[in-house]
Amino acid sequence: QVQLVESGGGLVQAGGSLRLSCVASGRILSINTMGWYRQPPGKQRELVAVMSSGDNTNYSNSVKGRFTISRDNAKNTVYLQMNSLKPEDTAVYLCYANVKSAYVGNFWGQGTQVTVSS
Repeated sequence: QVQLVESGGGLVQAGGSLRLSCVASGRILSINTMGWYRQPPGKQRELVAVMSSGDNTNYSNSVKGRFTISRDNAKNTVYLQMNSLKPEDTAVYLCYANVKSAYVGNFWGQGTQVTVSS
């Protein structure tokens, strides 16, 4: 099995910064796409940013220029640097990975809460 564990969430004032981390562990042969989604209160899950194994990135328009995704493939870790945070960034942030183990599958972390106060 594959496990994803996020860290780095918390409470921050508007304009502040946070850095999220997500480590993948388990029976991993390789990781294809890895990244972040979020689920605001009462809303559906939405893409934040993802990065392919070839370092191609895709960002939500709402975070472009403020958030930066990066990966450390040797550590099976993905990061999300979040700057200039806004109250509308408040959400549970979930780590996602498309992993090749015994099969190719999509895996999710439990999520980490990010709360931005105005």
